[in-house]
Amino acid sequence: MSRIGKKPIAVPAGVEVKIDGSHIAVKGPKGQLAYDCNPEITVKMEDGHILVERPSDDKVHRSLHGLTRTLVHNMVVGVSEGFKKELEINGVGYRAAKQGKDLVMNLGYSHQVIMSDTADITIEVPAPNKIVINGPDKQKVGQFAAEVRSKRPPEPYKGKGIKYAGEVIIRKEGKAGKGKK
Repeated sequence: MSRIGKKPIAVPAGVEVKIDGSHIAVKGPKGQLAYDCNPEITVKMEDGHILVERPSDDKVHRSLHGLTRTLVHNMVVGVSEGFKKELEINGVGYRAAKQGKDLVMNLGYSHQVIMSDTADITIEVPAPNKIVINGPDKQKVGQFAAEVRSKRPPEPYKGKGIKYAGEVIIRKEGKAGKGKK
């Protein structure tokens, strides 16, 4: 039995869940999300908890069981609390600013890098070297953070670039002394 799959998902106050066969819709204060799960997996609501069940112990059903439960749990957490990713910018002259709905970054290129926030993702810039990405959908928040990071990933010699908060950049040593024979 899947240890993750058999855990019931508690539905907090203010979150509305609609289950229609294999279609699950969750609505809360931070937004609304929907997911179409595999029709072989059963999702049902019982006294304030969501239960995910599988028909057999086949390998496919076991893997879908834990996956479905995790995706539904992420939807419930996303519409009630939301998800956020924090990014840090390191480097001389590297900085970010918010102009309207756009994130404008100076990353050492000859031009500014501009990214717009979408309907379900909000961008905050509390400091010139810090970016916070918020949203109800965990996958979209992570994908957007990865796209921002890819504009200037951290390099291993000086550590310049955009990195996740808490990410450890393994540094390399520069060239050894010149002229030794």
